[in-house]
Amino acid sequence: MICIGIEAAGKTAGVAIFRDDTLLYESTLNAGLTHSESLLPLLDAACKAAGVAVGDAELLAVCAGPGSFTGLRIGMALVKGLAMATGAQCAPVSTLEALACIAPGAATVVTALDARRGQVYAAAFENTPNGPVRLLPDDACSPAALADFVAGCKKPLVFVGDGAEICYNIFENVDGVQRWPGFLSASRAAGVCRAGLRMYREGRCVPAEQMRPDYHRLSQAERERAARLAAQ
Repeated sequence: MICIGIEAAGKTAGVAIFRDDTLLYESTLNAGLTHSESLLPLLDAACKAAGVAVGDAELLAVCAGPGSFTGLRIGMALVKGLAMATGAQCAPVSTLEALACIAPGAATVVTALDARRGQVYAAAFENTPNGPVRLLPDDACSPAALADFVAGCKKPLVFVGDGAEICYNIFENVDGVQRWPGFLSASRAAGVCRAGLRMYREGRCVPAEQMRPDYHRLSQAERERAARLAAQ
């Protein structure tokens, strides 16, 4: 089975192609271009390099959130369009789970993305031979809110994602917390594919029209509107 994964949740754009569990091709671009400019050329180059056509894909995987609101919408719109044209199944995966799928082999992995406003998008997973097992749901929270989990989880523990450094600044002196050199700062399309293949095997894929971004918190415009209404 051919799976194509699209990563557009953060600053980087990425495409990966798997045949069953084998990675055929992966590319990542962080050149300041918008995802609307970069994803289609990346996809075209990936298909040519891997010797497959988009229509060969039985599964299309994409980050559904958390992440950049605009990036999530662009990635999901691309996958929806491709799926409607080809009939492929869709796997809207958690950005945080996609990160865990390519994380180092510590006992516990906390995936963290910088959510601004003093928060991170975070989740936690146990590393197992069969892939990451979820320990905490995706959430937007203060890094300090992870303190009880970090203290009590299996060790060693590593943080990955562009919010990892924020968390290390708080927890690096906790026994068992390890700073992994070159920690992953962004999700990769290969992780999106791996998370998507798991959804496929567990029967959790959805038709294109049912996919929705999962932002995990209100947009700035929605927060400002709520504040204005509360002040009236």
